[in-house]
Amino acid sequence: MLQRVARSTIVDAPLERVWAVLREFNSHDQWHDVVDTSRIERNERGDQVGCIRAFSLKDGNRIREQLLALDDRTFKSTYCILDATVPLQRYVATITLKRVTDSNRTFWHWESTFATPPGMERELCDMVATQVYEAGFENLRKHLRRGNDLRQGTAESPAMPTAMAVASRRVVLKSYGAPSVLRAENDEVAAPKAGEVRVRQRAIGVNFFDIYLRRGWMPDLLPLPGVLGMEAAGTVLDVGAGVHAVMPGDRVAYIGPTPGAYCSVRSVPADQVLRLPAAVEDDVAAALLLKGITADYLLRDLGRVTRGTRLLVHAAAGGLGLLVCSWAKSLGAEVIGTVSSPEKARVAREYGCDKVIVTTNYQFASEVQNMCGGADVLIDGLGDAARDENFAALARRGHWISVGQATGALKPVATSDLVAKSLTFSRPVVFDYIATRAELVTRAERLWTALSDGTVRKPPIERYALESAELAHERLEQRLTTGALVLTA
Repeated sequence: MLQRVARSTIVDAPLERVWAVLREFNSHDQWHDVVDTSRIERNERGDQVGCIRAFSLKDGNRIREQLLALDDRTFKSTYCILDATVPLQRYVATITLKRVTDSNRTFWHWESTFATPPGMERELCDMVATQVYEAGFENLRKHLRRGNDLRQGTAESPAMPTAMAVASRRVVLKSYGAPSVLRAENDEVAAPKAGEVRVRQRAIGVNFFDIYLRRGWMPDLLPLPGVLGMEAAGTVLDVGAGVHAVMPGDRVAYIGPTPGAYCSVRSVPADQVLRLPAAVEDDVAAALLLKGITADYLLRDLGRVTRGTRLLVHAAAGGLGLLVCSWAKSLGAEVIGTVSSPEKARVAREYGCDKVIVTTNYQFASEVQNMCGGADVLIDGLGDAARDENFAALARRGHWISVGQATGALKPVATSDLVAKSLTFSRPVVFDYIATRAELVTRAERLWTALSDGTVRKPPIERYALESAELAHERLEQRLTTGALVLTA
């Protein structure tokens, strides 16, 4: 005979915040005191229906559970026990959240059905009701209280914790020019506004785009005095009103269209912030989030790279180049890279380049044609110095994707330049491919999964102190780096 246990409670926190914790199937070791350690098997995501979590309890028991259903519209999840040292048989549980209509609180209903060995019905029903459900309610309240997510005011006007300005260190430029214009100075960062997250940053991504801004090529995007940087990773200090997806103490990374990441503390819009999987370290997230998302849309959306695609990648030993080469190789592409030295050629081969062309004068077209008959897709971060060679290197119906201009701004590409071989040309901007939060989350999760399962190999990462941003820029500009660069704060 099946037993049924049901418990309900009211949590003094917004529904979205409670759901953000509970929808992550592997979060219970962070908030439920009975859980010791937990992991998701097969490196799957914790919100992927069908994923299995294997965890141990502090009393020594071990359980494997599978996520059967997850509905973000009805705030409902269902899971079952696959096997356990606890004698709960055919156990199926459902968690349902509902918004309390007269306040910003959450109704939480937790119920399960299961069979037990004869004579253990009362014992196991009491255990599930008190040690799992009722204890879980109180444990989650403690978890939310630590993050200042429980209401402390009235239903109509919840109290917010008083937040002070926080000291920060930032790298600022007060004039455009060489790397020497970068100067570190002290700063203060005010409390986050509504919809913002204040982050204590530990790693900041360095991209060639930062060099364009430092040179003054886009003054509208970076007026003076300005702070560079589009991405970083660290820990949430506090959040503004209306933010529920992350809480203080969460490890996060962000990517956004407004520069300002070269600092130790920064407030950013919450919709740009992503909670980091435990397996993704801060410097990896800061080094690869923008580049990895770029690689994803270049190969998936624009290049449509599949088995047999002839792909030409410039700067193949750079941070973006190594990600693209590695990912494209896993898709079955024939990958050709251009690099500036024999040492970089060795690294590019290790990361998936079938053939590598070493050139310092941007001459490569004839070798590409001899190697493969022309490129179907060309990913170019070089800019104008490679313009004519790019046209010559492309195959008929080839697609040239311009993602940078390291050698200078690319002269306009006329339709008459394309018609000779029925070529196509793209000049994408990454933020148009993560224009919604759903797109950002999907692409980031695809990147983390690809790194985890070996589809993409993590590039080398060079690390510099925040105060050494000038040196990092010098090395990147002089093509002395391999892989990605981060500043550590």
